[in-house]
Amino acid sequence: MCHTVGVHDEELSQERGETDGMTETKSAPTNWKQNTVLFLSGQIISLFGSMLVQYAIMWHITLVTKSGVMMMISILCGFLPTFILSPFAGVWADRYNRKLLIALADAGIAAATLVLVLLFAAGYDALWLLFAISAVRAAGAGIQTPAVGALLPQIVPAEKLTAVNGTYGSLNAFMMLVAPIVSAALLSFASIEIIFLIDIVTAAVAIAILLAWVRVPDHRGESAGEPGGYFTEMKQGLLYIRNHTFLKPYFAFFALAFLLMSPAAFLTPLQVARSFGEDYWRLTAIEVVFSVGMMAGGALIASWGGFRNRTHTLMLACALFGLCTVGFGVVPSFWVYLAFMGLAGIAAPLINTPAQVMLQEKVDGAYMGRVFGVFSMISTSMMPIGMLIFGPAADVVPIEWLLVGSGALFALLALWPAGNRALREAGKPLESAGREAAEEAAE
Repeated sequence: MCHTVGVHDEELSQERGETDGMTETKSAPTNWKQNTVLFLSGQIISLFGSMLVQYAIMWHITLVTKSGVMMMISILCGFLPTFILSPFAGVWADRYNRKLLIALADAGIAAATLVLVLLFAAGYDALWLLFAISAVRAAGAGIQTPAVGALLPQIVPAEKLTAVNGTYGSLNAFMMLVAPIVSAALLSFASIEIIFLIDIVTAAVAIAILLAWVRVPDHRGESAGEPGGYFTEMKQGLLYIRNHTFLKPYFAFFALAFLLMSPAAFLTPLQVARSFGEDYWRLTAIEVVFSVGMMAGGALIASWGGFRNRTHTLMLACALFGLCTVGFGVVPSFWVYLAFMGLAGIAAPLINTPAQVMLQEKVDGAYMGRVFGVFSMISTSMMPIGMLIFGPAADVVPIEWLLVGSGALFALLALWPAGNRALREAGKPLESAGREAAEEAAE
C-alpha cells in the first residue's frame, strides 16, 4: 500500500480502491524506455508468429471441412483453456517471476508446435491435432496475458502507462492487419508446416530478447497475505476484489460491455454477406478498415493521453462504439458502413487503454496478476456467451435489429461510470487521488 496517507491507509485502500501498485513502478529501471521497447518488440514478434498460425489453422479447417460444427469446436478449443487457466495463471503471475513465466509459456507453445510439425512431416495430419494445438496455444495465452498485464507497471513509470499501452494497442492492430495477408500469401505457395516453423522462430527470438535484455524488478517480496496453496491465494485475490469498491463495478461493467460487443464483433461479416454481397473483397475491407481504425485510435490515445479522468475517456469511447454499432444496422450504403467500421476501430483502443491503465495504476502490485487473471476470464468468456444468445437470434430476426439494439444498450452503458462514484474516483490521476485521500485521512 502507499504509505503516505497516515496510519489509516490500509483501511482506506480497501474502502476507496487505493493500492500500492506503483511500488513496482517506483523501482523500475532508469532506462525504462529501452527496457519497454525491448519488451514490446519481443511481444510483437511473438504475436506476429502466433497470428500467422491462428489464421492458417482457421482457414485450413474451413477449407478442408467446410463445416460450421468443426469451426465451433476450433473456437471452443481457442478460448476454453484460457478461461479455465486464467485464475490459476493470475496466482502464478503474483507468486513467480513474471518474466520467466512469459518465457516459459512461449517456450511451451513453441515446443508443442514443433511436435505438430514433426507429426505432419511424418504424415500424421489428423484434424484433431489442429484442435489440440489450438488448445495448447490458448493455454499459453491464458498464462501470458495476466503476466504481461502485471509486468508492464513494473518497468513503465505511472505517467507513461497510457502512452505505452496505446502504442502497444496500435502495434497489435498493425499485426491484425498484416498477419492475415502474410498468412494467406504463404499458404498460396507453402505448406502449413512452414507457417508453424515461422512461429517457432519468432517465439525463440521473443524469448531471447526477454531473457537476455529486458530488466524487470523482482515483485515477489511484496506481501499479499499469508502464503498458501493456489486455491488459498486465489481466494485471497477474490477477497481483495470483493473488498475493493472500484473493482466490483469495473468487472460488472466490462462483463456487460463484452456481452453487448459480441454482435458487432462476430455478426458483421454475416450481415455484410447478406445485405451488401458475398464478395470476398467486402469481407476483407471491413477487417482492414477496422484494423486501420484501431491503429489510428492507438496512436491517438498514445499521443493525446485521453481526458485527465480516464473514466471520461472510457465513457466517450463506449458511446462512440455503441453509436457506430447502431450505424451498422441502419446505413444503406456499404461505403458509409465502412466509415462507421473505421470509427468503431478508433473507439476500441480508447476503451481498452484507459481500462488497462486503471488496473495497472490502482491495483495493489501484489494482487496484480490475480486481478488481470479475473479480467482475462471475463474478456474470454462473455463474448462467446453473447454469441450463444445473438448467434441463434441472427437466424430468426434480421441482424440489423440485433446491431441496433445491442449498440443502443452499449451507448447507454457509457452512462454507468458517470453514476458510479467508485469508477469516477478510479479514473482520476494518481496524484489527484492520493492528494484527496490524504486530505480525507487528515480529517
